[in-house]
Amino acid sequence: MVRFLIKRILTAVLTLTAVSIVAFLMFFALPADPVTGMCPKNCNTERLERVRDELGLNDPKPEQYVNYMKGIFVGRDLGSAQGGQCDAPCLGYSYVNSEAVSDTFARVLPVTLSIVIPAAVIWLLLGIGLGMVSALRKGTVLDRLSVGFSLTGASLQLYFVGAVLQLVFVYTLHILPTPGYTSIFEDPLKWASGLVLAWWSLAFLFSAIYTRLSRAQMLETLSEDFVRTARAKGLAKGKVYGRHALRAAITPMVTIAGLDLGSALGGTVITETTFGIRGLGRTAVDAVRLGDLPTIMATVLISAFFIVLANIVVDLLYAAIDPRVRLG
Repeated sequence: MVRFLIKRILTAVLTLTAVSIVAFLMFFALPADPVTGMCPKNCNTERLERVRDELGLNDPKPEQYVNYMKGIFVGRDLGSAQGGQCDAPCLGYSYVNSEAVSDTFARVLPVTLSIVIPAAVIWLLLGIGLGMVSALRKGTVLDRLSVGFSLTGASLQLYFVGAVLQLVFVYTLHILPTPGYTSIFEDPLKWASGLVLAWWSLAFLFSAIYTRLSRAQMLETLSEDFVRTARAKGLAKGKVYGRHALRAAITPMVTIAGLDLGSALGGTVITETTFGIRGLGRTAVDAVRLGDLPTIMATVLISAFFIVLANIVVDLLYAAIDPRVRLG
């Protein structure tokens, strides 16, 4: 187990390094000039060049990259144009918002976490649970309803579902307030009421997919030899389905769930846009549009970190769920 964790951590470091290099190089292919956005309209060529020099944009590209990565671990001096000294972990200074990128992410990351994590809990419980029950009740009315549910969810788009939910519950029935974000520490009830539509929109679409996949996986598992052997031994149905079939069927779902959760934490752009909530996703889109290198780099690194972390957690869960899996 220890050797496995060391190998995965080293792989994660190499992956994040490669991602950061690609993201840094891609920035210079963007047509936007960050200096133009920072400088007033009456800036002349001399002033623009002086700002570029203060930002370090005239330095060689490898030097700029090394300085950026160094700041994450030990901090660095960003100069007067970028807010002065930046303590570790220093993600740079936004060219557009005139604030430290770490401050920006301290504000928007909790928003994305508040949307994704509760939604993930709902879609996993609803999707996998309904799919498993549907498989055990194959051919019944419940099975047909679950199949219809999965097909409906797979056919719809988030912006449509979100708009319909807002029209019904916010503007017609006036049951819920306009979607928005309030810190859970400030007002838990307002936090939940402002995000509940985003949770159920995501949960509806994702759970439809998980219902179909978990149903198919459970049906396949029930036909395996080890399940028939457990039945032949006279074990109770609860033990056969719960201890043997469910653990084997749920393993592939763990992989998919880990990837989906990691990707969602990297930025729910459509969800945030649909409900007018500013989180990591909308911040990333604005950064790309405006050519804000420090924010682009930080967004990409954080998104990649979530995906890598999710994969490590998935591998660890494999060993806990399926005793046939050994990590080393």
